[in-house]
Amino acid sequence: MAEAMLKMSAKRGIQVCSAGIKPGKEVNEQAVKAMREIGCDLSGHKPRHISAFSNIKFDYVAKMDVPDLGDMVRAKWIADWGVPDPAQGGAAEYRNEKEARLVFEFVTNGFQPDKDRV
Repeated sequence: MAEAMLKMSAKRGIQVCSAGIKPGKEVNEQAVKAMREIGCDLSGHKPRHISAFSNIKFDYVAKMDVPDLGDMVRAKWIADWGVPDPAQGGAAEYRNEKEARLVFEFVTNGFQPDKDRV
Protein backbone atom coordinates (compact mmCIF):
# COMPACT_ATOMS: atom_id res chain seq x y z
CA MET A 1 0.00 0.00 0.00
CA ALA A 2 2.79 2.41 0.86
CA GLU A 3 4.49 1.60 -2.44
CA ALA A 4 1.33 2.48 -4.36
CA MET A 5 0.79 5.72 -2.41
CA LEU A 6 4.39 6.77 -2.98
CA LYS A 7 4.19 5.98 -6.68
CA MET A 8 1.04 8.11 -6.93
CA SER A 9 2.66 11.11 -5.30
CA ALA A 10 6.46 10.86 -5.61
CA LYS A 11 8.49 13.23 -7.72
CA ARG A 12 9.47 12.16 -11.22
CA GLY A 13 12.56 9.95 -11.24
CA ILE A 14 11.94 8.40 -7.82
CA GLN A 15 11.97 4.62 -7.97
CA VAL A 16 9.74 2.92 -5.39
CA CYS A 17 9.85 -0.77 -4.44
CA SER A 18 8.06 -2.84 -1.85
CA ALA A 19 8.79 -6.27 -0.43
CA GLY A 20 8.14 -8.38 2.61
CA ILE A 21 9.82 -10.99 4.74
CA LYS A 22 6.78 -13.26 4.45
CA PRO A 23 4.87 -11.99 1.41
CA GLY A 24 1.53 -13.52 0.55
CA LYS A 25 0.90 -15.28 -2.73
CA GLU A 26 -1.54 -12.50 -3.69
CA VAL A 27 -2.28 -8.99 -2.53
CA ASN A 28 -4.71 -9.12 0.37
CA GLU A 29 -8.24 -8.38 -0.85
CA GLN A 30 -8.77 -5.93 2.04
CA ALA A 31 -5.75 -3.92 0.83
CA VAL A 32 -7.15 -3.90 -2.71
CA LYS A 33 -10.51 -2.60 -1.42
CA ALA A 34 -8.96 0.06 0.84
CA MET A 35 -6.73 1.38 -1.93
CA ARG A 36 -9.59 1.39 -4.42
CA GLU A 37 -11.33 3.85 -2.05
CA ILE A 38 -8.55 6.39 -2.70
CA GLY A 39 -8.42 5.74 -6.44
CA CYS A 40 -5.55 3.26 -6.61
CA ASP A 41 -5.79 -0.12 -8.33
CA LEU A 42 -3.67 -2.78 -6.61
CA SER A 43 -5.22 -5.71 -8.43
CA GLY A 44 -2.18 -6.20 -10.68
CA HIS A 45 0.41 -5.93 -7.91
CA LYS A 46 2.47 -9.01 -7.09
CA PRO A 47 3.88 -9.45 -3.56
CA ARG A 48 7.67 -9.88 -3.53
CA HIS A 49 10.16 -11.25 -1.04
CA ILE A 50 12.87 -8.89 0.17
CA SER A 51 15.52 -11.17 -1.40
CA ALA A 52 14.33 -9.97 -4.83
CA PHE A 53 16.20 -6.72 -4.10
CA SER A 54 19.39 -8.12 -2.57
CA ASN A 55 21.54 -6.67 -5.37
CA ILE A 56 20.31 -3.08 -4.84
CA LYS A 57 21.59 -0.48 -2.38
CA PHE A 58 18.66 1.76 -1.55
CA ASP A 59 18.84 5.40 -0.53
CA TYR A 60 16.00 4.94 1.94
CA VAL A 61 14.15 1.95 3.36
CA ALA A 62 11.04 2.38 5.49
CA LYS A 63 10.42 -0.74 7.52
CA MET A 64 7.17 -1.67 9.12
CA ASP A 65 6.57 -4.21 11.84
CA VAL A 66 9.72 -6.27 11.25
CA PRO A 67 12.97 -7.03 13.05
CA ASP A 68 16.34 -5.61 12.08
CA LEU A 69 16.77 -5.69 8.31
CA GLY A 70 20.55 -5.23 8.36
CA ASP A 71 21.27 -8.70 6.98
CA MET A 72 18.49 -8.58 4.40
CA VAL A 73 18.73 -5.18 2.72
CA ARG A 74 21.43 -2.62 1.97
CA ALA A 75 20.48 1.02 2.40
CA LYS A 76 21.95 4.40 3.24
CA TRP A 77 19.07 4.99 5.68
CA ILE A 78 16.63 2.60 7.32
CA ALA A 79 13.67 4.12 9.17
CA ASP A 80 11.33 2.25 11.47
CA TRP A 81 7.86 3.60 10.72
CA GLY A 82 6.33 1.43 13.46
CA VAL A 83 3.33 0.53 11.31
CA PRO A 84 1.89 -2.88 12.21
CA ASP A 85 1.23 -5.44 9.49
CA PRO A 86 -2.36 -4.68 8.44
CA ALA A 87 -2.94 -8.35 7.55
CA GLN A 88 -2.88 -9.08 11.28
CA GLY A 89 -5.57 -6.53 12.11
CA GLY A 90 -8.37 -6.98 9.61
CA ALA A 91 -10.17 -4.52 7.37
CA ALA A 92 -9.90 -1.52 9.72
CA GLU A 93 -6.12 -1.82 9.82
CA TYR A 94 -5.95 -1.30 6.04
CA ARG A 95 -7.55 2.11 6.50
CA ASN A 96 -5.13 3.08 9.25
CA GLU A 97 -4.31 6.73 8.76
CA LYS A 98 -0.83 6.34 10.28
CA GLU A 99 0.65 4.76 7.16
CA ALA A 100 -0.94 7.35 4.89
CA ARG A 101 0.31 10.18 7.11
CA LEU A 102 3.86 8.78 7.10
CA VAL A 103 3.84 8.44 3.32
CA PHE A 104 2.50 11.99 2.96
CA GLU A 105 5.16 13.39 5.31
CA PHE A 106 7.90 11.51 3.48
CA VAL A 107 6.78 12.74 0.06
CA THR A 108 6.29 16.30 1.32
CA ASN A 109 9.39 16.68 3.48
CA GLY A 110 11.72 13.91 2.31
CA PHE A 111 13.48 11.80 4.84
CA GLN A 112 15.29 13.43 7.71
CA PRO A 113 18.54 11.56 8.39
CA ASP A 114 18.87 12.57 12.05
CA LYS A 115 15.29 11.62 12.82
CA ASP A 116 14.72 8.67 10.50
CA ARG A 117 17.94 6.68 10.85
CA VAL A 118 17.55 3.44 12.75
